[in-house]
Amino acid sequence: MIFNITFNRTGKQRMLPMDYQYYISAWIYKVLGKADAGFAGFLHSEGYRDGAKSFKLFCFSPLNFGKPTLWKEKTLFEIHQENVTLSVSFYLPDAAERFIVGLFNNQQAYFGDRFNGIDLTVVQIERLPEAVVAPTVHYRALSPVVISARSEEARYARYLSPTDEGYALMVKNNLTQKWATIPGALMLPEPFDFEMVVTSQPKSKLVTMKPGTPQQSKVRGYVYEFDLTAPEALHQLIGSAGIGEKNSTGFGWCEVK
Repeated sequence: MIFNITFNRTGKQRMLPMDYQYYISAWIYKVLGKADAGFAGFLHSEGYRDGAKSFKLFCFSPLNFGKPTLWKEKTLFEIHQENVTLSVSFYLPDAAERFIVGLFNNQQAYFGDRFNGIDLTVVQIERLPEAVVAPTVHYRALSPVVISARSEEARYARYLSPTDEGYALMVKNNLTQKWATIPGALMLPEPFDFEMVVTSQPKSKLVTMKPGTPQQSKVRGYVYEFDLTAPEALHQLIGSAGIGEKNSTGFGWCEVK
């Protein structure tokens, strides 16, 4: 299920760090934790597991704050718009809608570091209708899609481009692994049709996570448009939990075109 959250800016501060994804993710965990610390802790530390891998099964869009002034040398956006919106999606049953709406309504938020950030108050949250899907859907990634591979001898994972060999297969494997962790999920048919065709020039994006902390790291993903042929269940999973890796930190948010 997908929700659109509308905030009002409540402070005078207008400057927002460009790498703000981590702050939104931390806020979502904080809000969830107020209602159920056990569930928030489960998502943060464990997630839904398939062997050694775990998945959080939620995602969020980039912030919509109109046309900002870009301070590239300071890596800051100067926000002029009073209203800011954010879309958040969860793979949850329909019965959880009231719970989510009640949980986020009227919440306070601060997105930023100790030097720059914006204060916000939630003034509206509404569930959005699910996109109608067909066997083949045209998507546009609004936040970078992350796919990585690690060899036994390499210290760090290598972030892959959609032009790399085997990329589509890794996207398929990631989606099917996520699906396998969902309690009570129906078995996917085997074999099933799966084809991913990139229809635009992929643009590389390097995002800093936990900026200014000892845990700071950089993650590379790609934004692009693509046609995907897959079972309906996997299309629904993309709509509710994103595509690729690290969705709970805002990567892999897609819209249906």
